Amino acid sequence: MRGYFSNRLVRIGLGVLMVGSAPLLGIIFLADVGVWPDPNPNPIDPGLLFFFSFWLGVITLALVFGGSMVRRHSTGNH
Repeated sequence: MRGYFSNRLVRIGLGVLMVGSAPLLGIIFLADVGVWPDPNPNPIDPGLLFFFSFWLGVITLALVFGGSMVRRHSTGNH
């Protein structure tokens, strides 16, 4: 598993997932605690950021995982 996280594309994909979801999750948390000025926010911009960054990160991780599976099967290491 350590080798998987040493891959640069995996780190980029996970970073995109974390950076893209942080604003939306932060607004949800702050509104739930009562710190956010609006108790029932409608965060369109952070929601769109989350939507696009989530799929970009998932596709990046899927490509890396799929590439490692193809490489594993082509070398015969099951």
